[in-house]
Parts: sequence; C-alpha cells; structure tokens
Amino acid sequence: MKLKWISYPYIVWMIIFILLPLFLILFYSVTYNTSEGLGFTLEYFQRFFEPIYINVLWRSFKLALVSTGVCLLLGYPMAMILADKELKNRNVMVLLFIIPMWMNFLLRTYAWMTLLERNGILNSLLGLLNIAPKDFLYNEGAVILGMVYNFLPFMVLPIYSVLIKIDKNLLEAAGDLGANSATTFRKIILPLSIPGVLSGVTMVFMPAVTTFVIPRLLGGGQFTLIGNLIEQQFLFVGDWGFGSAVSVIMLILILISMGVMGKYEKEQEGGGLW
Repeated sequence: MKLKWISYPYIVWMIIFILLPLFLILFYSVTYNTSEGLGFTLEYFQRFFEPIYINVLWRSFKLALVSTGVCLLLGYPMAMILADKELKNRNVMVLLFIIPMWMNFLLRTYAWMTLLERNGILNSLLGLLNIAPKDFLYNEGAVILGMVYNFLPFMVLPIYSVLIKIDKNLLEAAGDLGANSATTFRKIILPLSIPGVLSGVTMVFMPAVTTFVIPRLLGGGQFTLIGNLIEQQFLFVGDWGFGSAVSVIMLILILISMGVMGKYEKEQEGGGLW
C-alpha cells in the first residue's frame, strides 16, 4: 500500500522551515554586497577567530559544561528515585516534574529574577535574619542557576526512560550473588544507563551553549555568550553576514559534538556491563 503522499506535507514543512533558513544563513555568511553585485568572501569566518570572539566562545562552552555537569549530578539521583520500582504514584511525580516545562521559558526566567534581585524574596529572607543583602543576580552563578533550572528536565527524563527499562531480574541476581548496593550500581545500573546519560548530556549542552535569554536577563548584560553575540548581530548591529557566519560555526561544532556523542552512544547500545 503506497502512502508516500502522506509524507509530502512534512517534506514541504522541512524545506520551508529547515532547509531554506539553513541555505539563507549559509548564503549570508559567504556573500557581501558590492556596487557590481554580490561578492564571495570568507572574511566573516576569519573575523570570528579574533581573540574577543574566541573568549566569548570559550565562556559559552565553559558555562554550558558547568551547567551540564550540575544537571547530571542533580538529575541522575532524581531519575533513579523516579524509576524506583517501589515508588508509589510514579506517574504523578513525573507529571509534577514536567509541569514547570509547560510554563513559558521567558516567564520561568523572570520568576528567578524576582527571587534573586536585590529587593527580591531571597534577600528579604536574609534581612529577617539580619544578614546584609547579597548580589545574587548579574553574575555567572545566576546564569548557571537559570540554565540548570530550565534544562534539568532534559537530563532527568532521558535517564529515567532508560532506568525504567532495566530488567529488575538483573538487580535481584546481583543481590543473590552477594553484590551490595554500591557494586550493583557500579556494575549494572550505571553501565546500562549510559545511553540515557549521553542523551541527557546532549539535550542539555546544546541549548545551554546557544541560549541568549538566560544570560541577558540573569546575567544583566555583564558578559556576552555566543547566543547573545548572534542575537546582537542580527537585531542590533545589522551585520547579518557575521551573525550568519557565527551561526554556521556553531552549527558545525554542535554537529561534531552530536556525532561524537552518537558514536559513543552506539558503542554503548545494549548497555554492555563492566
């Protein structure tokens, strides 16, 4: 039964909203206007490798890596709690964990500004304890906090989806053979959960390294990340060529990262035990 026509709307959607924007970004990154028409150039790519922009890239990767690491440290235990076979009302807890994601991303970030600002709730609580107000906002710590809060579910859910599928007979067999909880985790649970961990790391790191709303609001414009740099080139500076070139470079770096992660995840597929 031929149902190829069903895929046509998706193909049209991909062409309009994926392929065409990618083509335009690539086009703007290698062309410039002259009196004689369009010209070809690699100047925009060369400019990106100036020290000031390399520092922006490094800061973006550093904060994204820290945020991803914190999400992993917090998310893995949470995923194990949700996957516990004896946990009652598991679906309700998963739902409660997902509900904040239904709220607008911008509103969630503004909520943290209300909590962390100089006259915010947190400093008001410190005032009740006769502690001087602290500067919780407009620094790297606030940006990392915002990233962790917004992207933590993307770490928990992939790990949870893998842990919930682990054959409980393996854990019971390990216990029958004398393995304690630590050994069972190290020898069975952790190796089998690697695909979920890699998926979670990818899903957190990619948006964290390119985000621009969080550093703009919680960072207060004190420093620029790669997402802010791209936004500035398109919306404020009007240098679409350089903004497109930075976008292409980030796209290449992200594809390389995804390729490395995907290759390692494929090698770990099936959860080979240590």
